[in-house]
Amino acid sequence: MSTGPSGKAPPPSAAIAADALTVVPRKHVSRWIGAALVLAFLIWLGVAMANAAIDWSIVAEYMTLPVLMQGIVTALWLTVVSMALGLLLGIVTAVMRMSKNPVTSTVAYLYIWVFRGTPVYLQLLMWFNIALIFPQLFIPGMGVVDTTKVVTADLAAIIALGLNQGAYTSEVIRSGILSVDEGQSEAASAIGMTRLHLMRRIVLPQAMRVVIPPIGNEVISMVKTTSLASAIGVTEILTQAQHIYYVNSKIMELLIVCAVWYLAATTVMSIGQFYLERAFAKGATSRALPPTPLQKLRAALTGKRS
Repeated sequence: MSTGPSGKAPPPSAAIAADALTVVPRKHVSRWIGAALVLAFLIWLGVAMANAAIDWSIVAEYMTLPVLMQGIVTALWLTVVSMALGLLLGIVTAVMRMSKNPVTSTVAYLYIWVFRGTPVYLQLLMWFNIALIFPQLFIPGMGVVDTTKVVTADLAAIIALGLNQGAYTSEVIRSGILSVDEGQSEAASAIGMTRLHLMRRIVLPQAMRVVIPPIGNEVISMVKTTSLASAIGVTEILTQAQHIYYVNSKIMELLIVCAVWYLAATTVMSIGQFYLERAFAKGATSRALPPTPLQKLRAALTGKRS
């Protein structure tokens, strides 16, 4: 029998009273009020959309219109190419920024300063009109050619978006590199690893766990930023939709079609980002891997929690 602080056993009545206590769960009134307000707003929004002067048959008809589908394909390939260029420039610039060479680090800082400090729209216009500064270019194998024949609208968009993205990506990569313990770099240097080998085999693979989430956000943002390329004549999905509703005046219907395609593209990219994060999280033993959507669905159907 357990004893109290005085060394005496508690009276039987006290033990009985403790067993008879009823645990009452907290009601969370504010949580239910918040849920009710959100639900009321969603109902109001659904009723407003249902009663709006929107011809949903037009939305369904234009969802698979070839010119709009070609427009979203243009936006996607611009995203892929520009992000590849931005990621490559970001890695190189991050390494340059952390270099002990003052010239290299200064050049990297100036690049980041310029391209983060000016709007993307302005950079698109400047690259599209670069022939005003460099009327001719020397290209190996082609000789001297007119800049206007080389720097087309698509190429100007890729250069502008890629260079702008590289400035932001470099800071993300640099933060990921700084998150890796310096002791590992010192140990690798002690066994004779070069700086390039150290970055490729030790630092960058570990930095990916920190880098992938913000890079994924940048990719999703790039899909939407490609719409700015219409300023220099690139016909992505939003530009194609504008050309159509200028003729038939179905403005909201065409904009809804664009929104659905953008949401579909970003949703697929978000799923890819989730699995990529999960793959690189396997090396982190401090926490369990996040459940996949299929695992969540299976847990919900079976009533079990992972």
